Amino acid sequence: MGRILAIDFGTKRTGIAVTDPLKIIASGLTTVPTAEAMEFLEKYCSAEEVECFVVGLPLYPDGNPAQIADQADRFAEQLQKKFPAQPVVRQDERYTSNEAKRIILQSGVKKQKRRDKALVDKIAAALILEQYMEANYW
Repeated sequence: MGRILAIDFGTKRTGIAVTDPLKIIASGLTTVPTAEAMEFLEKYCSAEEVECFVVGLPLYPDGNPAQIADQADRFAEQLQKKFPAQPVVRQDERYTSNEAKRIILQSGVKKQKRRDKALVDKIAAALILEQYMEANYW
């Protein structure tokens, strides 16, 4: 049984989250420099079975594509070419970064750690994955 892997694509950093093998829990896995994301995914997929990829779809609140949407689309296309056996699906990621910041603030993490943008990206990826799972599994 494979995991579902979610990606919060960014121009500098990319947050990655995965489910457990039973697809019950979504957890932030890591944040990698975007230039190294594909290499990281290749290594991860050689060690773990991944059933499907969920790539965040950056949209403005009004539903129009955000400025980064073209780059995220190209990344999703490259991912599909690299892993043709696994579906690559898109998930609306509106407000996930703001929600991630709120979660970090409420968790009582010290101010220095709250400024860690990599932590925000990893949690945003987990939120994208949770939303996908809620819409498709629960």
